[in-house]
Amino acid sequence: MDVVSLINALPLAAAEGGEAAADEGGSFLVSPDVGLMIWTLLVFGVALYVLRKAVFPRIQEAIDKRQHAIDESIDAAERTRVEADELLGEYRERLSAAREQADEILTRARKAADASEAAAITEGKAKREEMLEQSKREIQAETRRAIQDIRNEVADLTILATEKVTRKTLDDADQRKLVEEALSELDFSALAGERS
Repeated sequence: MDVVSLINALPLAAAEGGEAAADEGGSFLVSPDVGLMIWTLLVFGVALYVLRKAVFPRIQEAIDKRQHAIDESIDAAERTRVEADELLGEYRERLSAAREQADEILTRARKAADASEAAAITEGKAKREEMLEQSKREIQAETRRAIQDIRNEVADLTILATEKVTRKTLDDADQRKLVEEALSELDFSALAGERS
């Protein structure tokens, strides 16, 4: 007997058992009949067998697929979290390295600026000293020239004054002697000292 004919026979058997129970004066559900009980157990067994062979494996397969998909999603999420943590760690390392490089560049720039400033100050002082020395040399040269000009002028004036006083022309030897005497009386070192 196959399952389809068994299922078709169930309502008939239930109807017969119900009629017999109704004839006895009670409900067939309240007073169990052995035949009905056997058929119920048999149908339950067949239904359980069919469910176990055809339906439960598919349900279990769907549950397993769902569990597998959930496990894969959890694994993928875990891998993604690990990758994100690694990327975050790498980003933090790069950020730290960039900050260190920026600090190093800033320190080098400050040192270069300080060195440049010190070099400029040193160079400025050297140029100032050089200009002062040059100015002193020029002043001394001008002082010597002025003293020489004054000597020449004094010599000429002395000769003229002497000629006017003596009313005669002096020869070269007399002129030299007179100029040397006049020049020795003048204190040119005081003029040179004041200009220096």
